Formats: sequence, structure tokens, C-alpha cells
Amino acid sequence: MTPEIQALYQFWLEHLDPSDPMHEELTRIAGDDAGIIDRFYQEIVFGTAGLRGICGAGTNRMNRLTVGRATQGIANYILHSGKDCSRGVVIAYDCRYHSKEFSELSARILTGNGIRVFLFPSLRPTPELSFAIRRLGAVAGINMTASHNPKEYNGYKVYWEDGAQISGTVSDGMLAEIQKLSLFDTFRAVSLEAAGKSGLLTMLGEAMDREYLDYVESMAQRPDEELDKTVPVVYTPLNGAGSEPFSQVMRERGFTSFLLVPEQKDPDPEFTTVGYPNPEDPKAFRLAEELGRKTSAEVLIATDPDSDRMAIEIPDGRGGFRPLNGNQTGALLIAYMAESKRALGRLPAKAAMIKSIVTGDFGRVICDSYGIRVFEALTGFKNICGRIPQIEKEGYSYFFGYEESIGCAPGEQVRDKDGICAGMLIAEMAAWYRKRGQTLSDALEQLYQKYGYFAEDQVSIVLKGQEGAARIGRIMDAFRLGRPQHFGRFEVAETIDYLHGYQDIPASNVLRYTMTDGSWFALRPSGTEPKIKFYYYAVNSDPAVSAQAVRDMVQAVSAMIDSIH
Repeated sequence: MTPEIQALYQFWLEHLDPSDPMHEELTRIAGDDAGIIDRFYQEIVFGTAGLRGICGAGTNRMNRLTVGRATQGIANYILHSGKDCSRGVVIAYDCRYHSKEFSELSARILTGNGIRVFLFPSLRPTPELSFAIRRLGAVAGINMTASHNPKEYNGYKVYWEDGAQISGTVSDGMLAEIQKLSLFDTFRAVSLEAAGKSGLLTMLGEAMDREYLDYVESMAQRPDEELDKTVPVVYTPLNGAGSEPFSQVMRERGFTSFLLVPEQKDPDPEFTTVGYPNPEDPKAFRLAEELGRKTSAEVLIATDPDSDRMAIEIPDGRGGFRPLNGNQTGALLIAYMAESKRALGRLPAKAAMIKSIVTGDFGRVICDSYGIRVFEALTGFKNICGRIPQIEKEGYSYFFGYEESIGCAPGEQVRDKDGICAGMLIAEMAAWYRKRGQTLSDALEQLYQKYGYFAEDQVSIVLKGQEGAARIGRIMDAFRLGRPQHFGRFEVAETIDYLHGYQDIPASNVLRYTMTDGSWFALRPSGTEPKIKFYYYAVNSDPAVSAQAVRDMVQAVSAMIDSIH
């Protein structure tokens, strides 16, 4: 342990009240060098989703000090920005430990700085926060959520006036203001009662819920007479914020065979029934599958705790269910929405779709066939939705945005992933195909036959702590500096390094290798978890050939990774 880390540890012990739970936590780990290092080797900083980390004591943890400093820094940025503070900041939170506490702390600090706050009194889905920012004309938004991370985590997502997560000069400006402050500074804060009496605090509730749900229901693509709403649908919010809004949408749209997984309908910060609340992980569907088998469900839908990510499973033809990844789900939605809009004369002449640079090309080729322009963005919906103003200036109408990690934004009024709206569209799509005697599996197969069999895989290597971060750096350096020209049987045709930007894509620590046969893979460190991620893609008219290409590519790249220590 370095002297600097030891000094930080002692500083915290000396400045925290002995009755403070954080003081007790730090006292318990006295002599545990690894535990101390992990809490103090770095300061938790903004990544692709603001702050996110394990809850606890230390500079590398989510706690009232790191949240308080971030909020005061954001307050300072807003005050210096020239924005009208009466426009306000919208604050929401999910079901996690400390989410309500952190949201109220942020409201107290912002109002203490003379900035108006719109606060939700109980948990709400992330897309409703983005919607509310735009609907209220607010200057910013904050959501206390760790999205799909394990229960030990919490997070702090920050949004700007366009309803998208902060990026670029706004993110840099806020970070600069935050870094001017000490964690132990005394920040300007007032009680919620005082904030309310001053008129700076407004509690949001059913009226905003209604406006958001009206928007979601307005995204219906087909008239009711074209749908079979008896289609059996099972939904799980994974003990998060989606339970009531999604159930209400399904009731109001008239789906008569909609079932909610009872064990997972209520908020639970322990995620007792699921463990890791990530709908991208098929294990999260265990209870939904049990209910789906009993009810002959044609689609299972899951959202993560803050209801921005949405994943589905469909029957596998053998009495069980198979998961669809984000590339497949995105392709289904793109094809359904594009065909529906064209059939009803609603597809704009200059429609545009936005996808991340590590998302496969299945959705792209579908868009090409409908004359929809495809734009790319860096990973994360702050980047995907952040491009909407730009494409609108160029005369394009936003059609859809998505990335491979089961996230999509079906409409421009929510500038983030919207699992509630996407889930409703999945249910509607299943009802539309059922009316025609088909299933979502049939629909996907038809797309494969028309556009080619796209195969993909995503491999994440978890490397925790300071040493893990160092190894991630060595892996990126080996690929970047080694300039490999072959991976097993694959010859590299093109290498794109986004480190200093590429075309109209800003700089990011991402590498992409395209092979001479058209298959490709990309790698990047995660911005929200201690991982390095690899994305593999191939396409062929023969599904066995594309699947084998992905397997061979994974094997060849993995061999190189194993040699990097």
C-alpha cells in the first residue's frame, strides 16, 4: 500500500464521526491492505453513465460524500452556465440501497444553491426521467441507479437539457467543477421541508406518469384490428421500477393474456430471486420461463431495475425458451417498425437510425432496404441519443436507436434506452404476427433468409481492482501497438483505432478489426464495470458457416489474450 493511500485512509478515519457507518466500515478493515487499496486507489469518476460503483466508504465508492461533491459540482456548473435555474433539475431513483437517500441529498444541495428541483417521491423508470426533462423544459436531470449491476452497486446518471446523458463539453465541464471540491467540504444544502416552502422543490407524481404513459402508448405501430391481443406474454421487472408502468400500458392497450412474474413484481434491493439483475443474462429469466411454460407464453420480456434495458426470450420449439441478443431484438423491431410505418404511409422520406460502433450490421442492412440512413455513435446512449440534434439539423427524422447490449430508444421524445416502450412494441409485434398465424421465431427466420444469417458473440473478461485495470491496459496496448495482421485463419483487411477519433466519431479507447471475409470484431474496456469486452460478428447465407466463423474468431483472439499477463 502506498503512503498516499494510507494517508487518505487515515484522513477519512479522522474526519468521520465515530458513529458514522462509514467510520465503522473503515475501522473494520484496519490491516486489510487489499480492502483499503480498493476503496482509495482512485476517485470514482464519470464514465459512460456518470458515477457508478460499489456502495461504501472511500474515494472509490458510492457514498454521501462522493454523491454530495458530484451534486455541488453540477450545481456550480449550472450556476456558471448562464442557464435559467428556475427551469430546474429533475431527480429520480430506482430500488437500490441508498437511492432514495442519495436523491434527497442531491435535491437538498441543488435547492440550497438556489436551483429548482423536480423530485419523484418514489421509484420511476429511467426513460420517464428523460421524458420529464424534455417535457418540463428542465436544464438537467439526475437518476440514482446502477442499472443492471449487482446489488452492491449504485450509480448517479446525469442528463442535460436535451434529455440525453451528459457528454462532451458538458460532461467535461461538470467534472472540472467536481474536481475543484473536496469530499469533506461543507456544501450548501437545505432541508426538503425548507426547499418546499421556498418554492424551489416540486414533487412530481401521477400527472407526469400519465404524460409518459400516453407517449409510450402513442408509439403503437399498428391499429388494434390488426393485432391478436390474446397473445400470451410474460413480463418480469426483476424487482425494479418497471412493474407498474409496464403493467398499466399492457392493461390499457388491452392485452388479455399478460402475466407479471409475481415473485419479481415488487422492488427488492437484494434482488433475492434473481441475484444479478441483468436481463442480458439468461439466468435472469428463470422464473419468467417457469411461468411461461405453464401459460404457453409466446414471448418473455424482462427489464432491468431502472427499466431502460429490455431483453426477450421466445419459445425454442422444444418446450423451453431461447434468449435473443440485442442485435436480434433490434433487427426485429427495426423491420417491424419500418414495415408498419411504410404500410401506413408514416415512414419519413429522410428517416435515420443510430447504432453504436460495436453493434452488428443486421439492423443496418434492414435499414438500407427501406432507405433509412444509418449513423454510428460511440457506445452508450449518451452518444447514440446525443446525435439526434445533429441528424435533425441535417434534415433527418429520427427513426430508431439501439446497441447490442439490449438497449433501444424507439422514439425521439425519450433520449435514452426505453425498456417500457420497447417492451410494449415487442408485445405488439408478437400480437401482429400471431394474427397472421406466425411467431417471433418465424419473423426472425424470415429476416435471416432475406438478409443473411448474422452470427455474433460477446465475451466479457472481468478484471477487478487496480491490477485488473492495469491488465486491461496491457491487453489494449498489445492489440493496438502489436498491429496484428492475422487472427488464426482470419486475415485482417482493415483496422480502425478510435483512440483519436475516426471520421465523425469522437475519440474513444476502441479497436475494430475487419477480416477479408467480411467478419469483424471489436474490443473496448467497459465504462461502467471492471471488464474488457469483445464483440464478434459474421454473416453468411449458410447459418453454420457464419456461426463457425464467430467461434473460430473467438478462439483465435482468446489465444492472444491468454498470452498477455
